[in-house]
Amino acid sequence: MAAIPRASVVVPVLNDAAALRLLLADLRRDESLTVVVVDGGSSDDSVAVAKAGADLVCESPPNRGGQIRLGADRAADDWLWFLHADTRISPAALAAFRNVRAGHRWGWFDVRLSGGAWPLRVVEAAMNRRAAATGVATGDQGIFVHRRLLDAVGGVPPLPLMEDVALCKQLRRIAKPRRPNARIETSSRRWERAGVARTVCTMWELRLRYFLGQPAETLAARYYGNGPAGGTGGT
Repeated sequence: MAAIPRASVVVPVLNDAAALRLLLADLRRDESLTVVVVDGGSSDDSVAVAKAGADLVCESPPNRGGQIRLGADRAADDWLWFLHADTRISPAALAAFRNVRAGHRWGWFDVRLSGGAWPLRVVEAAMNRRAAATGVATGDQGIFVHRRLLDAVGGVPPLPLMEDVALCKQLRRIAKPRRPNARIETSSRRWERAGVARTVCTMWELRLRYFLGQPAETLAARYYGNGPAGGTGGT
């Protein structure tokens, strides 16, 4: 049986210590993964947690796309998996990711939001269907890509927001994405904190403004409340 190709998991963080500790424990179940954490200037214990559980820890200005790009550049493996720190990875998702690493493709996972409220089931279903229909996933969905394809589109766009949208739009031009038969879980904290309806409207507003040409830096200030545009906040 052929050896499973190794993959580097790139995780941008900014004050994500508690969530990062759980994600690293999930990833350590799979010895074929190399974990690269890119810190955007955390003031909590994120760096200490990363150094205890990751294979490589890098420091970067707080810029989510820039952090992911740096991690991808520093990673040694041909397969790359971009995860937010507030993601949880089940054994089934790890197995599914091993299974897709046979070709030179890209894709993402369907997602489940962590909260139990029924409106969150509607939101996650809409997210998954939209991604499948458009070929554009969010960073919450664990985008993965072979380096050959990533290099062909010039790498991860170093944007503080919408880097996931920009990357998917470039990748779908050259290859059809794959969706493994497993889900990953992402935190529903933003929906729970701001309200489901308000959060959905904000995200669609940001997407529309990005489509109309508004700079990602301006959108990031709106999304992050004028704070640093690093870390794991999803779109």
